[in-house]
Amino acid sequence: MPPEEPTGPVLRLEGVVRRFGGLVAVDGVSLTLGPRRRLAVIGPNGAGKTTLFRLIAGDMAPSQGRVHLFGRDVTAMPAHKRARLGLSRTFQVTNLFGGLSVLDNVRLAVQARASSRWRFLAPIRRDDQVGAAAREALERVGIGARADHRVADLSHGEQRQLEVAMALATEPRVLLLDEPAAGLSAGERARLRDLLESLPRSLPMLLIEHDMRLALSLADEVLCLHNGRQIALGPPGEVRDDATVQAVYLGRAVDA
Repeated sequence: MPPEEPTGPVLRLEGVVRRFGGLVAVDGVSLTLGPRRRLAVIGPNGAGKTTLFRLIAGDMAPSQGRVHLFGRDVTAMPAHKRARLGLSRTFQVTNLFGGLSVLDNVRLAVQARASSRWRFLAPIRRDDQVGAAAREALERVGIGARADHRVADLSHGEQRQLEVAMALATEPRVLLLDEPAAGLSAGERARLRDLLESLPRSLPMLLIEHDMRLALSLADEVLCLHNGRQIALGPPGEVRDDATVQAVYLGRAVDA
């Protein structure tokens, strides 16, 4: 059964700050992700995007400010507990089991949310509900035909599709994507964009992405960071045309 769609804000950050000694990596960022919305976070290298992502995911706690998920204050809640609330994510660096089959990677994701998640020593039945759900997730992202192949034999683009399948297999209430287009060719980026665009609007999405065209084409709202600070937040066209954003990041690349 699909998860219940939230009615209030999915994610809310209030003045979030993260310091590493004397370095302020994220400096007072506030944002709200509502139901059925897609938010992209852009910025040049070193802008604080990955640190912000880790603060949202629960990999680290903010030095200051609050993080709310589905109306709950989760500022001090670790990543695995946020996942149990319905937060699912992909990683900037591929995080897969290369020696296992494509199907078995997704099976592990399905089993992680099931009541039987600790029964790893039970025999695998290829016609069971876990396997059926895993195959459905693979079909959804367009790599169902690769189910029985080893992950190590997939192309980089297919591995990205697999990561999305694994995230979807957990039946998330919100999806976080950390630079999913990193390292992809132009053709692979186009396929990824079509895949993400095809996901249901009932699944809110927060996307950290260095590929500005991809981010701007997918998002309803865009946040631009520079030196850890929020310099623009609004609709894609408004942020793209912002003079400060163009000066620090977009520049002439937008008109190419």
